[in-house]
Amino acid sequence: MAKDLTLILILALPLIGFVINGTIGKKLPKVLVGGLATSVVFVAFLLALTLFNGLNGVQIVRLFEILNYDQITINASFQIDALSVWMTLIITGIGSLIHLFSMGYMSHDPGYHKFFTYLNLFIFSMLLLVLGSNYFVLFFGWEGVGMCSYLLIGFHYNDLQKGKANSLAARKAFIMNRIGDAGLLLGLFMLLGQFGTLEFQKIGTALIANPALQGGAMLLITLCLFIAATGKSAQIPLFTWLPDAMAGPTPVSALIHAATMVTAGIYLTVRSNFLFELAPFTKEIILYIGLATTLVAAFMALRQNDIKKVLAYSTVSQLGLMFVALGFGAYTVALFHVTTHAFFKALLFLGSGSVIHGMHEEQDIRKMGGLAKLMPITHFTFLIGTMAIAGIPFLSGFYSKDEILAQALHHNPAVYAILVVAVTMTAIYMFRLYFLTFHGAFRGGDALRAKVHESGLSMTLPIIVLAFLSVFGGLLNLPGLFFHGAAHWFDHYLSAGTFGLSEVHNAHLDFNTSIGLMIFASIIALGVLFWALRNYAKKGALAKADDQMSAWETLSAKKLYIDEIYDLLFVQPLLKMSAFISNVFDIQILRNGVYALANGVVNTAAQTRKWQNGLLSSYLFWMVLGIILFVSYYILKISVWH
Repeated sequence: MAKDLTLILILALPLIGFVINGTIGKKLPKVLVGGLATSVVFVAFLLALTLFNGLNGVQIVRLFEILNYDQITINASFQIDALSVWMTLIITGIGSLIHLFSMGYMSHDPGYHKFFTYLNLFIFSMLLLVLGSNYFVLFFGWEGVGMCSYLLIGFHYNDLQKGKANSLAARKAFIMNRIGDAGLLLGLFMLLGQFGTLEFQKIGTALIANPALQGGAMLLITLCLFIAATGKSAQIPLFTWLPDAMAGPTPVSALIHAATMVTAGIYLTVRSNFLFELAPFTKEIILYIGLATTLVAAFMALRQNDIKKVLAYSTVSQLGLMFVALGFGAYTVALFHVTTHAFFKALLFLGSGSVIHGMHEEQDIRKMGGLAKLMPITHFTFLIGTMAIAGIPFLSGFYSKDEILAQALHHNPAVYAILVVAVTMTAIYMFRLYFLTFHGAFRGGDALRAKVHESGLSMTLPIIVLAFLSVFGGLLNLPGLFFHGAAHWFDHYLSAGTFGLSEVHNAHLDFNTSIGLMIFASIIALGVLFWALRNYAKKGALAKADDQMSAWETLSAKKLYIDEIYDLLFVQPLLKMSAFISNVFDIQILRNGVYALANGVVNTAAQTRKWQNGLLSSYLFWMVLGIILFVSYYILKISVWH
């Protein structure tokens, strides 16, 4: 009973914050609005810690019955297990830090109360997604985060300069996610048809009890679920919305990229592991889509000059790495990288927000430089985040990336070789970003330099905490080479407490291979660091102007022209088709048809109103004529009848 109440409170707290700020927040002081929104999420995190400490098997919390029809029952029920509790810790823990950062970052925004209202609703929707015990509740949370992302990406829709672009970015995210959501809906209908239920455990148990349910149906169901995952977790071909989502305020970017929306597709796949394990062809598709995504997105990030766009393409690339792990069936490895990525990507986005705040909304790294002395706390924490994502030894990203590379080397050496290229590019674009932003001479002009300042405590405290987690997060899943007592704690935790994962075992390389792999990865990361230091710090190399770029640099800067290709293949044909349908159907048929009907009524009325002439003799004539016709009709009817 205590766990039931704790879970309900975890869900209810951000919802309460949403309701209060949404109804009376405009009348409250800003510090109270932000404090309430932050506090409810932080208290939810503390409650999630109590669930984590008292976790013992799987527990279902049923609130009420939603549907009971023809042997199909759907409940509003929630599941307490290792996976749901861990995701809850990430969402509320990282989410509360982002809320705290937002109190300083958004302090001068006129939509302050509305922003925190949306943030709390975002957290509630994501908690609904990960805590549901069935796909029906998951779907409500899934749609909720999609709606909240639309509201937050286009938050500044009325901005005089960027309002239209912000609105278009929000619409793009919404539409591309609806494509993925269609796949999820189809998958849920097929699951309901096959199993008569949407409960995770009941479906898994039915598959174990009746192997005849396996086969072609699993292929179609898992493909539909993966289509949904490509939308939320930004994989090829549904990935172009995520970089454009940078139109939202920077804390939104941190929340979407680190703790909530983009992790939803990974969570869906891990939660549905018992389905994907029966569809090896789908896992192959997941593997190669993830591989292509991590490589393509890393290439695109190499020559981006918007500080947030570099991080956005980095997220797409890192998500591709996670899907590669999922394609190998290494579900806990993917979740480990989700966790470390949440630490260092939230740090990097909030760090970029601190830079943008200190630079008075400037985001172009070509106008930065020398910020290490002007913003020392932001600089130091951003450096930690950069080293973590680049795979510098003994930071969190080093361990989680190394796990994925180890799985690739064990299963497919060719995939491993491609991943090495991708992680090398990650180190290149991240150190380029770091050195161009924080080292060298300031390039934004003396007037702007005089205004640059370090952020306040509400913004620096969260990034300090995240920097600590980015350094020590790898301790969650230490390799078994030297740490036998604490080795692979995270693997054991998730596998033992999540349905289906106990049957899936990750590959562990032998001692010599593992040591060689770690040394090789370290050489790459450190080699890129020294190369970037030499080029961007000592030689003072700068980001090139657009007209000075080589062919490959132009392709990277223009994102392989994929947005333009999509516009040519899909957007413009749809617009032309819409214009044609509008002209032919709306104008020629509907509008002209309505006008013709109206004119017909008017003309008919013009003729019939002549009968109303006011002459008694005329009225009597028509009455007599009507009676004659009526009598004649019945006489004729009787004669024909007989």
